[in-house]
Amino acid sequence: MRVLLVEDDRMLGRSLQQALQAQNYVVDWVETGLSALAALQAEPFDLAVMDLGLPGLDGIRVIEEARAQKLALPILILTARDSVQDRIRGLDAGADDYLLKPFDLHELFARLRALGRRAQAPAPVNELSHGGIRLDTLHHQVSYQGAPVSLSRRELLLLEVFLNRPGQVFTRQQLEQSVYGWGEEVESNALEVHIHHLRKKFHNDLIQTVRGVGYRLNPEPAP
Repeated sequence: MRVLLVEDDRMLGRSLQQALQAQNYVVDWVETGLSALAALQAEPFDLAVMDLGLPGLDGIRVIEEARAQKLALPILILTARDSVQDRIRGLDAGADDYLLKPFDLHELFARLRALGRRAQAPAPVNELSHGGIRLDTLHHQVSYQGAPVSLSRRELLLLEVFLNRPGQVFTRQQLEQSVYGWGEEVESNALEVHIHHLRKKFHNDLIQTVRGVGYRLNPEPAP
């Protein structure tokens, strides 16, 4: 899942970015309200984590603008503003959840998982399967024909993209956006390397190359 993190405290922002990446989120971090609006208009995000006390345009205005533009992604407010009125304003502006600083990281992760499940309705899915492959999206564990398989973080993210939509063709740009955040260097053959590793760890026909378009998960799983 791709997350927009909006936090002007650089130490906290960097720590949160690293913590979320360790949970297999792709995280893009901005420090101002105007940058947040520009990012939301330019890129497809699955979730947003929004501070309120931002320079220039505060978080409430960002949320109001996002909702006025019909952007439907779940938004979690993460702020030190603890009054009941602040919480009411944030939720009425269009936020989906509200978490106070200081906070426990595990609670933040749980709330983001809950928002992600709601966004992917109709039903929460904690396990994806295809042929003999099983992916536990909650614990980030993968098995093939009953045996555990070790994947890198980006291999895991890429596999989840394919398993969520078997048979759909993804362009290179769509796949790179799913596994790399802004500012992360992407070597010219990085995507091909990840796909090669997935084929090697499962089977050669797992991911098909659609010439001139991109890649897709083979809709007919190998025996």
